[in-house]
Amino acid sequence: MADPYITLSVPRTADAAAIKRAYRKLAKQYHPDQNADNPKALERFKAVSAAYDILGDEKKRAQFDRGEIDADGNPRAPNFDFANARRSSAGAGPGAGPGGGFGGGAQGGGFEFGGDPSDLFAELFGAATGRRGGPAGGGFRQPPPKGQDTPYRLRVSFVDAALARTQRLTLASGKTIDLAIPKGVEEGDKLRLAGQGEAGPGGAGDAIVTLMIMPDARFGREGADIRTDLVVPLETAVLGGKLRVPTLEGEVMLSVAPGTSSGKVMRLKGKGWTAKDGSRGDLLAKVLVEVPNDPALAEFFRARVSAA
Repeated sequence: MADPYITLSVPRTADAAAIKRAYRKLAKQYHPDQNADNPKALERFKAVSAAYDILGDEKKRAQFDRGEIDADGNPRAPNFDFANARRSSAGAGPGAGPGGGFGGGAQGGGFEFGGDPSDLFAELFGAATGRRGGPAGGGFRQPPPKGQDTPYRLRVSFVDAALARTQRLTLASGKTIDLAIPKGVEEGDKLRLAGQGEAGPGGAGDAIVTLMIMPDARFGREGADIRTDLVVPLETAVLGGKLRVPTLEGEVMLSVAPGTSSGKVMRLKGKGWTAKDGSRGDLLAKVLVEVPNDPALAEFFRARVSAA
C-alpha cells in the first residue's frame, strides 16, 4: 500500500484538521455512489479510507511516523543486525565456547552469548511479538488489530420507519445487503453490521449505519401516535358523509358525522407508529372544515343573521 500521506496528498507536518479535510474531499470524490460506472473509483475509495485509518488515529499515526507499523497498519519486523552477529560468530572460531559459533567470549570478541542459540532467538523474536520465554514463561500474544469501522448514513422514509420496513444498503465494497429496520426506530439510531467494515490483520471492522428519518408532508408524530389533517367540505361537515383519509398503508374511507365542527380529532386505532414491542399507536385525523368562496352561501348566512 502507498504511503498514506501521499494517498491523502497532505504533508507530513499536516495537523489533524487538514488530514480530515483532505479525507472528506477525496472520500466524497471517489465514493461508489458517485461513481457507479467507474470500478477504479472503488479501489481509490478503499485506499483513501485505509490511509485515513492510519493518519486519522493519533496513536497509529505516531506509530507509522516512528516506523513501528506499515501503511497497512501491520507491525514491522524488529531490526536485528544479523551481519554483525555472523561476523562475531565467525571470529570466535570453532569450539570457542559451549554454544558453538555464538559463544566466543573474550577469545572471539564482539558478541558473547553463553547459552543455546535457540534460547537467544526465542528471546529476541518472542519479545517482538509480546511473548516472554514462550508458553512456559506464562506470556501472551497480543491479538492483531481489526480493521477500521466504516460509517454510513441511511435515509429512511417516514412511512418505512413507522412500519419498520427492511431497507436496501450498498456498502463501500459494492456489496448490497437488506437491512432490517428495528421496531420503534428513532432518528439517529445506529445499527452495527459485524465484519462489514475495512479489512485488517485481525479481521474486518464493522459497518456503523446511522438512520435518518425523512419527514412526510402528510404526517406528524407524537410518540407512537401519528397526526394528519383531514380537510372536510362544508357540506359534508354539515350533512355528514364519507371521506378518504391517508394512512401509512394507504387511503381508507372514514365516516364523518353530521354537524362535525372544525378542530375535531377523529381516531383510527392501530394505524400509528410501530413500538418496540410490536404494538401500533393510533392515527389522529384533525378535521379542518373547508368553507367555499360562494356568494350565494354568503348571502344565505347574511339573511339568517338579519332575521335573527
